[in-house]
Amino acid sequence: MARTIADQLVAQLIAVGVEHIYGIVGDSLNPIVDAVRRSGGSAKGGIDWIHVRHEESAALMAAAEAQLTGKLAVCAGSCGPGNLHLINGLYDAHRSKAPVLAIASHIPTREIGTSYFQETHPERLFVECSNYCEMVMTADQSPRTVNAALRHAMTGPGVAVLIIPGDVAEFDATDSFPMLVPTGTPRLVPADADVRSLAQAIDDAGTVAIFAGAGVEGAHDEVIAFAELLKAPIAHSLRGKQWIQYDNPFDVGMTGLLGYGAAHAGIHDADLLLLLGTDFPYEQFLPDPDKITIAQIDTDASHLGRRVSVAHPVHGDVRSTLARLTELVAPKPKRTFLDRTLKRHDKLLTSVVGTYTDVGTRAPIHPEFAITVIDELTASDAIFTADTGMGNVWQARYVTPGPERRIIGSFLHGTMANALPHALGAQVAYPERQVVAIAGDGGLSMLLGELITATAYSLPVKVFVFNNSTLGLVKLEMLVDGIPDFGVDVPSADYGAIAAAIGFHAARIEDPTQLRDAVAAALAHPGPALVDIATDPRALSLPPAITGDQVRGFALAMSKIVLRGGAAEAVAMARSNIRHLPGL
Repeated sequence: MARTIADQLVAQLIAVGVEHIYGIVGDSLNPIVDAVRRSGGSAKGGIDWIHVRHEESAALMAAAEAQLTGKLAVCAGSCGPGNLHLINGLYDAHRSKAPVLAIASHIPTREIGTSYFQETHPERLFVECSNYCEMVMTADQSPRTVNAALRHAMTGPGVAVLIIPGDVAEFDATDSFPMLVPTGTPRLVPADADVRSLAQAIDDAGTVAIFAGAGVEGAHDEVIAFAELLKAPIAHSLRGKQWIQYDNPFDVGMTGLLGYGAAHAGIHDADLLLLLGTDFPYEQFLPDPDKITIAQIDTDASHLGRRVSVAHPVHGDVRSTLARLTELVAPKPKRTFLDRTLKRHDKLLTSVVGTYTDVGTRAPIHPEFAITVIDELTASDAIFTADTGMGNVWQARYVTPGPERRIIGSFLHGTMANALPHALGAQVAYPERQVVAIAGDGGLSMLLGELITATAYSLPVKVFVFNNSTLGLVKLEMLVDGIPDFGVDVPSADYGAIAAAIGFHAARIEDPTQLRDAVAAALAHPGPALVDIATDPRALSLPPAITGDQVRGFALAMSKIVLRGGAAEAVAMARSNIRHLPGL
């Protein structure tokens, strides 16, 4: 039997396969940290403590590990400000359905409710970012509460929070703990009547388009075969990209603010749009349900019709549902709609997305060229992480997915500074794989200290900083809303020099002709490496469909910039972007 509650907790974590905990030590957490020490580390069948610089990073690292492995990951924070720092990363993990356990230590039990030093109310604070949030108060309660937390995190999946006062963690354990046996992932077979109704609607439609989200994971071949049957173009969301874009002759790109290609046109021009495993939140990029028929398939019934009115909702997993639909629907005989959409997609890629990469000799470096070089040189089984903002745009458009590549980011929570801690968590989970972080200078500077974590544990992450000294996506948002950019400038910094001082292999690149060699050298380096790429701050991303209001807003913002004396800035921005517009 374990000696203390802290020892018992560690034993329960070991029993479900946990090998490390991300966090920062501190008074109320010390009994648990000491139990981790006594476990002997993962090399001896125990648990390693991964000491980070900020608890938000600890939660983001755990979120990345859990998303990539599908297994439970653990983070921890001491009482008050220590565990408060976890919250943003836990929101990201929970919204991504990552199985994460957060251990939030608390002040001594006798002081709870007395406005004691560092007192907060974690049992209230963590409720919105978890499936389960409970406080351990007695030795008899502890093993059952820990077991419940593990079950909620692993089967939710999502975040579970255990709140353990420091003095309680030192209580003698009084009971053995119940075993938790993980189960496989079940299939959700839809109701036959719903499938038959959808099959009839598909047969009645002259043309069908597919919009695929993260829910097509594990059903790549089935979706491709179904598209072949219906002669349907396949668009995808950002989270669906890694699961459906590779080896896909029907791919027409992505829609939304980060979109490209013919996806927007494809899903608007069909008679019936089939949403597969997606809860795409931007209804302004979805078609009007009064003009075309919309159907949706999802394992989460709460997603059905949440974003746009759906004529044919089907509660089931994509693979099971498509298997049944394939038995019922008649093949579409004509490829006219599909071929027209594919041709348009190819033209858009060539004239817009592809054109951005023809600037290999011009400074400042175009970010599109930089991401293309990185994509070409990176391993086929690499794990990519990307900061929210323009880094997310570039990886969405230019990183080539594959059956072994993984791409993660803060796609649902949209936090800044996620790329580096996500990369560190990915590298801990997969020490032999290439892990590439596409970081913005704004995001990297927020959690810059985690570069020290990389060197402290010799984690060979490869960090590529798109350093444009501005919050680029925020700047674009302002311009299209008719607001001149303000407050978006980031102080210029040589992140290559900073990384080198910490112990990274590092370089700063301002000449695009030197970029390929610098990227190759970083990828070949056996330890952590960083390349600081001075990119064009005036390079903007354009969505796949630009509204009249956006055009007017952009023009208005440019006029305001000129009126405040920024004519040179307006001209420079035009020169950086206008030659890439179709037809110019």
